[in-house]
Amino acid sequence: MHLVVDHPLVLHKLTILRDKATGPKEFRELVREIATLMTYEATRHLNLKRKVVETPLEKCEGYEINDKNIVIVPILRAGLGMIDGVLQLVPNASVGYAGMYRDPATKMPVEYYAKFPAFFDDTEVFILDPMLATGNSAVKAIDLVKAHGGKHITLLSIVAAPEGLKVVESAHKDVKILTCTVDRELNDDAYILPGLGDAGDRLYRTK
Repeated sequence: MHLVVDHPLVLHKLTILRDKATGPKEFRELVREIATLMTYEATRHLNLKRKVVETPLEKCEGYEINDKNIVIVPILRAGLGMIDGVLQLVPNASVGYAGMYRDPATKMPVEYYAKFPAFFDDTEVFILDPMLATGNSAVKAIDLVKAHGGKHITLLSIVAAPEGLKVVESAHKDVKILTCTVDRELNDDAYILPGLGDAGDRLYRTK
């Protein structure tokens, strides 16, 4: 199941993000800002606990979430660009890491690092990757999280390809996917069209 976050602010920022003239400083800021806006929507289902507080005038009943029971997992390296945007809204969340790179010949992900905090039965897990292209890296990351005990998983990807959505939804029907756009297709090199290029390279100016 996937949801497209098409808020006007998201669409505005996404357009600037796509522009090849946008430099790495602004690109990083936009990824962070879009991640914050996506988190607002991604956390809509979180459980609330009643809490009594004292205003300057009297006691009143309010609500709180347990953001200490949230784990965010960026897929290295591009997912790192989304961390601060998510933590801005859930600052007490724990952070795990799933490191993988795409084999240029097979286009398949190769795992090189995995480190996770403890997952409990009710832990909310948010996997972060700006681009959902083939879907193979996302599936691998979800596999890793589930193998370590993660159960309630949401994938946040700023740009998705139809092919990637189909792969993830087929492999993990229980995982929610949030994206800001579903683009047209993948090219022969498994890049999203129209897309925004290689998110990692644009974040860190590695090309």
